Amino acid sequence: MCGIIGYIGEQQALPFLLDGLRRLEYRGYDSSGVAVKNGGITVHKKTGKVADLEAKLPASVEGTCGIAHTRWATHGGVTDENAHPHCSADGKIALVHNGIIENARNLRNRLENEGVKLRSETDSEVLVHLIHREISNGAKPLTAVRRTLKRARGTWGICVVFEDHEKIICARNGSPLVIGVGSGENWIASDTLPLQTLTQQVVRLDDGDLAEVSADGIKTSRFDGRTTDSEVTSLDGEWGEAELGDFPHFMLKEIHEQPEALRQCLTGRLDIKNGNARLGGIGLTAKQLQKIPHVRLLGCGTALNASQVGRIVIEELARVPTLAHVSSEFRHNNPVIETNALHFAVSQSGETADTLAAVKEIQLKGGEVRGVINVVGSTIARQCGRGCYIHSGPEQSVASTKAFSNMVAALSLFGIQIGRARTLSREKGKKLVKSLQKIPKLVGDYLEAPGPIEEVVDLVKDAKSVLFLGRGISAPVAREGALKLMEIAYIPCLAYPAGEMKHGPIALLEEGSPVVVIAPNDSLKDKTVSSIQECRARGAKIILIHEEGDPIAEEADISIPVPATDPMFTPMLTVLPLQLIAYQTALALGCDVDRPRNLAKSVTVE
Repeated sequence: MCGIIGYIGEQQALPFLLDGLRRLEYRGYDSSGVAVKNGGITVHKKTGKVADLEAKLPASVEGTCGIAHTRWATHGGVTDENAHPHCSADGKIALVHNGIIENARNLRNRLENEGVKLRSETDSEVLVHLIHREISNGAKPLTAVRRTLKRARGTWGICVVFEDHEKIICARNGSPLVIGVGSGENWIASDTLPLQTLTQQVVRLDDGDLAEVSADGIKTSRFDGRTTDSEVTSLDGEWGEAELGDFPHFMLKEIHEQPEALRQCLTGRLDIKNGNARLGGIGLTAKQLQKIPHVRLLGCGTALNASQVGRIVIEELARVPTLAHVSSEFRHNNPVIETNALHFAVSQSGETADTLAAVKEIQLKGGEVRGVINVVGSTIARQCGRGCYIHSGPEQSVASTKAFSNMVAALSLFGIQIGRARTLSREKGKKLVKSLQKIPKLVGDYLEAPGPIEEVVDLVKDAKSVLFLGRGISAPVAREGALKLMEIAYIPCLAYPAGEMKHGPIALLEEGSPVVVIAPNDSLKDKTVSSIQECRARGAKIILIHEEGDPIAEEADISIPVPATDPMFTPMLTVLPLQLIAYQTALALGCDVDRPRNLAKSVTVE
């Protein structure tokens, strides 16, 4: 989850490093640091955000080679000593690391028994001391890194600079690294985002790769010593810019980008004439879709909530058994994999470690996995080989918004596609496709007049807890709303299927307790009304999200209408007020909206 940036060339390194850190800060913001070669190696690091590091830096830090890191703490607390880069005892080697060294304790004990004094509590620092020992024994930098990593167990994306060598050594195992290719200069990053303004040519490292990067070139090799060709690929241009523009926060910007994001996801994929959808990247014919015994969706956090919506859509439209799984639990439960089944890995970043591990487990057992991914060329996308990109554009806020909507849209497209191959009629398909085509405009219409969000904020901002309820396809929307409010406003939240409310959560209700209910005009609305009445009888205040013009509004203390659409597609509308409630509540409480405490955007450790 940490961010890595490196530069080697003829220009001053520090401006590239700081700009890269700012662009990568969503991957971790507990602390940050830089190491720049200028005869020796100068290191500066500081807890807090990148701005705190910048304020500490001297007026000039000269050097044309350097590495930098923004940290999300795993081993060791948030201190200056635990911030990266970490250095060898003589200061001649500096290292940044993303990942977890699982046998760090054993390696640490051996180093301390040999008299090495470690300055931090991190697992990462052991690597730089082991590399230093190899260099002291006469090994060249690449060999020293390779030998060190053979002693390590875990995951890593590392960059190492050496006082006596004009090169950066990189290695990847389970944590992404991308090398940006320039003319007389090269960059290294843990994400393509900071590279997009610098170069369109990149070398993506695979697990088990090492790279020797100099100003003049890139040499790649494998963990076992075999040399490999450095395949240069082009970055696909994204429709959006990762800049704030006129918005005060990325989260608000990304909420308001949802109409255009949905258009990008749906464009070219709707076949209105035949009432069908086209997801060519799935790579399955209608005959193959007919034979699928079941579908499994895997995700974490927001991607899991989107998968749970997708499960209901696919099962309803295609009448094929469908399950949504928590990625972090999946492979540890020794899952039974049916090789003819269809599996989807759902992830915004395409780097989510738990989901990637689930993908590999399925593939190990002979199954096939398709990706539902936002970031083009990401690890999960390449591991799967097939799938669909959701085309949300860059998403910088840690709390995901537009990616949820586009994941739901992409899975809805697949639901129509597999449904038409099985039992869904052309007439019903045409109706669904036309409804889906209208969603971007309806989203835009709602965002222009979002309703009494401030009234909701007044009700929830000082609450001990908030209960979110929904039935059917709205149950995972309730979970997404609870996740958002909890993530960025730090209010304890519970989300339940409305029918389960009386089996436990009702005990929390007292006079004035806020309850957020998602109740679109579907077949379960009357059942939801019963749950609302049970809550009101205990003195709860009902915040109701419902279809415009629906008399159910009378059941609410605060009513938030959204435009009408087909019941299958309501999550892309009912989620919008939940996103705005979370955003406005976090603002009211003085929270950091885009960088909530203890969280990071791309979770690349298990």
